Amino acid sequence: MMTLSLAVRNLLRNRRRSLATLLAMAIGSTSILLFGGFSANINYMMHTHHVRTGGHLQIQHRDFYQYGNGNPSAYGINNYQELIKAIQADEVLRDMVLVASPTLQFGGIAGNYAANVSRTIIGNGFVAQDINRMHEWNDFDVKKKEPPFVLEGAAEDAAIVGIGVARVLQLCDALHIDNCPKPQSDAKPASAGVPDDIATLSQQDAADASIGQGKSAPTARRLDVLVVNAGGAPNVTAVEVIKAQEQGIKELDEVYMIMQFPHIQKLMYGSSAPKATSIMLQLRHSDQIPAATERLTPILAKFSVNQPLAVLDFRTLNPFYVQTIRMFDTIFGFVFILIGGIVLFTVSNTMNTAVVERTVEIGTLRAIGLRRSGIRGLFVTEGALIGLCGAVLGVLIALMLAALVNQSSLDWLPPGNVEPLPLTITVIGETRMIVGTTIGLMVIAVLSAWWPAYRAADLKIVDALRHV
Repeated sequence: MMTLSLAVRNLLRNRRRSLATLLAMAIGSTSILLFGGFSANINYMMHTHHVRTGGHLQIQHRDFYQYGNGNPSAYGINNYQELIKAIQADEVLRDMVLVASPTLQFGGIAGNYAANVSRTIIGNGFVAQDINRMHEWNDFDVKKKEPPFVLEGAAEDAAIVGIGVARVLQLCDALHIDNCPKPQSDAKPASAGVPDDIATLSQQDAADASIGQGKSAPTARRLDVLVVNAGGAPNVTAVEVIKAQEQGIKELDEVYMIMQFPHIQKLMYGSSAPKATSIMLQLRHSDQIPAATERLTPILAKFSVNQPLAVLDFRTLNPFYVQTIRMFDTIFGFVFILIGGIVLFTVSNTMNTAVVERTVEIGTLRAIGLRRSGIRGLFVTEGALIGLCGAVLGVLIALMLAALVNQSSLDWLPPGNVEPLPLTITVIGETRMIVGTTIGLMVIAVLSAWWPAYRAADLKIVDALRHV
């Protein structure tokens, strides 16, 4: 207690220098926490987006993740309905799993035979009502809301395409897409047209669909899609494009299509047993992934007799998310080291100056019996007090600035997003980050004070008392 009292008195005696050092510590702590809060918010938003759109876990054929894009129908899951029922009936999983929904990946050719254009596509078939239920997940209370999935309640032949697909297939006017340039009339390549055999098939299919639905003619938003079925033969169907959405990545935006799950399933499998390429599982909480994976193991073993199945979490399925979080963690570490170096220099300079100014005081304390360890403890305590007070002040400033930013309605457009997101900084609730930053800066402050404290304790009593 005597050492603590002397340390407080010495810091108050040199208020200007102590305040300057304290502010340097506080600014460093604030900077670290604000960047850490920004990084944490990006993590939460990306985490939430991937869970809303693809679930926490996906059950697939063991080789689908590596080879399925080339031939999705060859890696379909047999008896997927029974597998979903087994998951929902499990006494543990039924309390964890919010949504269990099948998906079907496909590839093919989409053509607008009226405009004589076509292009290759890849896409997915989703159960629309399940997707809208998944969009409600918000375990981290992020402000961003997913737009409603417009295929719910739409016709069975409804579809959504990427903006790039709509532009190439000349659907901009029909879908009222802004900033959608049209090709010049003299710039049409000869290969852009739909092959005659596909055009004949699609016209016949469109005519049959129009008669069956009581329509006189296909609309301007109607496309013809050719997909290879499970037997290897081509199937053609007509779909009604009800919306074009940006996908955030141009390469995907140029080829992506979403269809109703039952419609694409009939197209690919016809009268044969239907399959799904994946089963998405959305859990109540992300920390349930290990327990759910372990619980799924015996269930998958039962259904893997004739088909090897595997369960993959959303991090494995979305390597870009993992790479982004690692990048921000690396930047956070670099910022911490940089600010730590500034703090190290500032506190060390303050303590070295204090040793020079207090040489006589050090000699007096040594003369009245204070040991070298006591002198070292005194200076180290002063450094620790500066570190603690500076870190705590930085936490308070960071909390206030974060609250101000969160209430300012600012937004920003991160890479891979098509709509601006609210700019928020998550500091409140990040206990691990706050405690880690505070302890880290205190340790740096103590280390900064150690060498000056060692020098002070090493002074000879007679030389110190003669110092003017």
